[in-house]
Amino acid sequence: MTMQKSKPLAAALGVLLISGCSGGASTSAAVDVAAVEAAAHGGYVAAINSNDPEKLKAVLTDDVVFQAQGAPELIGKAAVGEWVAGYFSAYQTKWEKTSHGFTVSGDWAFERYTYKSIDTDRKTGAVTTDVGKGINIFRKGKDGQWRVAVDGWSSDKPA
Repeated sequence: MTMQKSKPLAAALGVLLISGCSGGASTSAAVDVAAVEAAAHGGYVAAINSNDPEKLKAVLTDDVVFQAQGAPELIGKAAVGEWVAGYFSAYQTKWEKTSHGFTVSGDWAFERYTYKSIDTDRKTGAVTTDVGKGINIFRKGKDGQWRVAVDGWSSDKPA
């Protein structure tokens, strides 16, 4: 990973570590965490479930990082967009993501979640269900929109 590509992840992890040292959720009194969670988490899940690559790319930062189990890390909206387009063309998908902790610190938000995904093969109709867990890191853009900067997830199924 190049230094330029690792900056967003390093910055996000640094903020996460600092906020974790405060002994509790690091939020400003002026921040409506529930509203940020609804916008960030809710918008991301809705974009996934739209099965539309363009809608999903709209909720990603330009330097987004995807870390999926059993696959190389994807860095950048172009790489993730290509992967998503292939996924959505092969499967009709529905994801349920349940947040188990949402922290806002400035223009960053961090979330631990569990998921259930249901993928229906568009050619065969075969249905695959998965359950697992992940961590999302969101970044607020200059336009005020919360976008996914990092999504790392893994299945609970044995390898």
